[in-house]
Amino acid sequence: MTTRLFGEPVQRREDPRLLTGQGRFLDDLGSGALAAAFVRSPHAHARIRDVDVTAALDVDGLIAIYTWEDLPERVGRPLPLLIPHPALTHGRTAYPLAKETVRHVGEPVVMVVATDRYLAEDACGLIEVDYEPLKPVVGLEDAVQSGHLVHEDVPGNIGAHLVQEVPSASGLSAGEAIDAAPHTLSFRLDIERSASTPLEGRGVYARWDGADLRVYSSTQTSTSVRMAIAAALGLPLTSVEVIAPDVGGGFGVKIVHPWPEEILVPWAAMLLGREIKWTEDRREHFISSAHERGQVQHVRVGFDDDGRVLGMDVRILHDHGAYTPYGIIVPIITSTQLLGPYKLGAYRVEFSSVYTNTVQVTPYRGAGRPQGVFCMERTMDKIARHLGRDRTEVRAANFIQPDEFPYDQRMTFQDGRPLIYDSGDYPEMLRLVKELIGWDDFERAPNRGIGIGCYVEGTGVGPYEGGHVQITSDGRVHVSTGLTSQGQGHQTVFAQIAATELGVPIERVSVVTGDTRRFGYAVGTFASRAAVMSGNAIALACRKVREKALRIAADALEANPADLEITEGIVHVVGDPKAAVPLSTVAVLANPLRYAFDDEAARATQFSGQSSGGASPDRPPVAEGDEPGLEGRDYYSPIRSTFAAGMHAAVVETDPLTAEIKVLRYAVVHDCGKLINPMIVEGQIHGGVAQGIGGALYERMVYDSHGQLVNASFMDFLMPYATEIPHVETAHLETPSPLNPLGIKGAGEAGVIPVSAVIASAIEDAEGVDIDRMPISPSELFDLRG
Repeated sequence: MTTRLFGEPVQRREDPRLLTGQGRFLDDLGSGALAAAFVRSPHAHARIRDVDVTAALDVDGLIAIYTWEDLPERVGRPLPLLIPHPALTHGRTAYPLAKETVRHVGEPVVMVVATDRYLAEDACGLIEVDYEPLKPVVGLEDAVQSGHLVHEDVPGNIGAHLVQEVPSASGLSAGEAIDAAPHTLSFRLDIERSASTPLEGRGVYARWDGADLRVYSSTQTSTSVRMAIAAALGLPLTSVEVIAPDVGGGFGVKIVHPWPEEILVPWAAMLLGREIKWTEDRREHFISSAHERGQVQHVRVGFDDDGRVLGMDVRILHDHGAYTPYGIIVPIITSTQLLGPYKLGAYRVEFSSVYTNTVQVTPYRGAGRPQGVFCMERTMDKIARHLGRDRTEVRAANFIQPDEFPYDQRMTFQDGRPLIYDSGDYPEMLRLVKELIGWDDFERAPNRGIGIGCYVEGTGVGPYEGGHVQITSDGRVHVSTGLTSQGQGHQTVFAQIAATELGVPIERVSVVTGDTRRFGYAVGTFASRAAVMSGNAIALACRKVREKALRIAADALEANPADLEITEGIVHVVGDPKAAVPLSTVAVLANPLRYAFDDEAARATQFSGQSSGGASPDRPPVAEGDEPGLEGRDYYSPIRSTFAAGMHAAVVETDPLTAEIKVLRYAVVHDCGKLINPMIVEGQIHGGVAQGIGGALYERMVYDSHGQLVNASFMDFLMPYATEIPHVETAHLETPSPLNPLGIKGAGEAGVIPVSAVIASAIEDAEGVDIDRMPISPSELFDLRG
C-alpha cells in the first residue's frame, strides 16, 4: 500500500470545529431540560439529624426534592467499589445521597429538581439540614495516630495494607541487603494533594421515553457508566444508551463511575418523565469530585561505592480520602513504578492506604507515578551527593541494559499481571537528554541549578478494547471504538491507522468514540491506553476488512488476492493500475441486494450480473460463514502492559531575595515505541510538562484542621500561566513494543510524571538545601535557606 500515514505529523482533525466554537459539550445539550442542584455538606464529619425542606416548597418552578430516604433500595445502595483487591480489607464507598453521616465537605445530602438551575439553587438555599458535628480526621499522621475514626468500623482508619518484596539475587531480603551495604541513607519525603481541575467539570443529562434511557455524561468511560446505570436502575442493558459528547478534559477524575449524579439524574428523569440535566460548578468540582497525590514516604536505602542500590525499603502512607471507589490502584502504581528504569539488588515496599475526612482520592494524570518517581529520583540524587558523584553516573550505574529486555521486576502491577518491561534503551535515553539540556557543559552560577529525572510508565493496561470498521458504497470508511476522547487527538490518530491499513485517503475516514450506540463494549480512556488498546483493535479490524475487500475484488477482477493492493482507495493488480476497482464498488459488491436505491445499488441487485455471467447460481449470494457488507470488528486484549519511558532535565533559577523559582529550560526524551503521530505526542508531552510544573510549584489542595478546603476556587488555587512554562525541547527514541501488532506504547501521561522530581533536583542543585517536599513555594524555599 502507498497511503502511509502512520508516523506522520498529521494536523489534528478535531481542532477546526473546536476552535471555532462548534464543539458540543455537555452543557450545550438539553436546553429545555429541568435542572438539578444539590445541597452539599458544609461539615467534614457530621451526623445528619434532620432535613427540613418546608421553606423550599414555595419556590416557583420547584419540581421535586429528594433525600436518601426517598430513594428506592437499588438506587440508595452504596456506590460500587470498582476495583476490589485482597489488600483492600476495609473498602468503603459513598451513598448517592448521604445516609445518616457525611464524611467530607461537599458530600451530597439533598437533590433538588426545578425548571432551571437558578430556581433549583434557590430551593437548595432554603433547605435546612440539622447536623451534629463530629471530630474530623485530617492529614495522614492524624489518621493513623488519633483515636477518631472516619468510618466507625474501620480500625485505625486503615483501609488497605500491602507489602511486596523482591529478594536479591543471593537471596537477601531488602533489610539484610541494606544492613550489609557499604553506605546507607534514611529520609522522609512528602507529596501534597493536588487535583485534575479540567476545563469542563462533570455533568449528566438524561431523557427517558418510557422504554429506553439515553444519558449524556462528561465521562472517560461511557460503556461502564452504561452498565452501572443499568444495574442501579434495574434496566436491561439494551435499554440504556450512554454518550460522551465533546469532553473538556478528564485527566482521570472522569474515569470514576458512577458518580452519584450519574445515577440520580437518570433515576429522576425516569420518575418524573422529564429530561433533566446537571452540570457541576467550579466549587462543586473542588469539594465534591476527587483529588490525588497526597503521600508520606519513609525511605531506607543501601548502596555501594559506585552508587549501585543493593537494597531499598520504602514505607508509604497514602491518603485516599473519605472513600475508596477506585480501590487502591494509585498506591499500587506508586509502589511498583517507583522502580523506574533501575534494577535494584533487593526491594521491599509497604503501603497503608488510610481514610481521612477529605475528598476521595482517585487517579489523576500520572496516577501514583509522580509520587513513585519523586521517591526514586530523590533517592538517586541523595546517593550521588553522599558519594560526591555526578547524578547521571549514579543513575547509569543502576540502569537495566538494552540486552536485558524483557526485564522482569518480579512484582505484580496494577493490572494483576507481572511487572515485566517489554523494551527500552535507557543508556541511550540518558545520553540524549544530557545532550539536549547540555548537562556536561552546564555553566555554574549562583542560584542556578540543573536537575534530572527518569521514569518508566506502565501503559496500555487491559483487559481489552475493540474497534469496528465499515466501508460504505460511497467509499467512506467509518471507524468506531468504545473508549472516549477528552482532547487526545483520537479522531486523528485512529484515522491515520485506518487510512494506513486500508490504503485510503485520511479525508475519507471518520471516527466515533464514546457512543454506546456505535460500540457497546469498552473499558475506558485512562492509564495512557487509548492508542495501544483501541489503536491495535482498529488495526486488526481494518485487516479483516482489507482481507475481505481483496477477496471480493479478486473475484471481480479475476485475479489472485495476493496480487492485489489498495492505493488511494482503489484496489488494483500490482504493477497494472488499469486492472482496478474502487473500494466503493467493492463495498457494493459485498452487499447483494434485491432492490436498487441508486445507480451504485443497482450494480449489486440479483439480476445485475446475468448478462456478463456474474455470480454462479450454484452458490448462495452470501457465502456460508460470511456476512453482507464490507465491515469488520475485532478486539485487542494484551497479555500484560507495555512500558514506555522517559527522561527529563531542567535548568532553574532562584531569586536570591524573594526565593522565587523560575524554570529557564526544560528538555524531554521520550520513548513510546513506534510513533503514530509525532506532533500529537509532542503536544501531549508539552501539556504534561505544564501540568507537572503546576504540581511542582503551584497547585495544592489545602485543608485546615476542620477539614475545610480553604482554596476551593481559582481565586485561591494557584496555577501556572503560559508565562511560567518554558519552551519544552524534545527528542524521541523508538523501541517498538513486541507485545502488540503496531509496536506502540502509551504517551498521554508521560509529560507530567517526573516533573516534581526534576524541579526538586534542580532547586537543590541551585540552593544546596534538601528538597524533600513538593510542591514547593517561594516562602517554603525561603524558610529552608534558614
